Amino acid sequence: MASKLMEERKSKDWVTLVLAICLFISPWVIGFTAAMVPAWNAWIVGVLLGALALATLSMFAEWEEWVNLVLGLWLIVSPWLLHFAADRNVMLTHVILGVLVIAASAWAVWDVRHPHAHA
Repeated sequence: MASKLMEERKSKDWVTLVLAICLFISPWVIGFTAAMVPAWNAWIVGVLLGALALATLSMFAEWEEWVNLVLGLWLIVSPWLLHFAADRNVMLTHVILGVLVIAASAWAVWDVRHPHAHA
């Protein structure tokens, strides 16, 4: 049972790692590398999410999921706070990936806090 829970937690960390990679490459894929603020935002947050996902894959810590949740919230609000919300594609990229990061992190925290739900 414990190994099954660990595998399920790791699968959520793999999801976060994939989202981090998507965020990191989004300036090239979506085409906003010339827009320095949103591009650097995507690169920095992508690296942070990726590093936390890799760390969590090696040894789970709940605090890392909470940091991921905050980073997901940042992705959602950053287009307005950093003034690039006018570019719809860039804004949607940040918001959608932010929502997905929050969902994966919240799911991981839920699993830690409610282990009986797997019984």
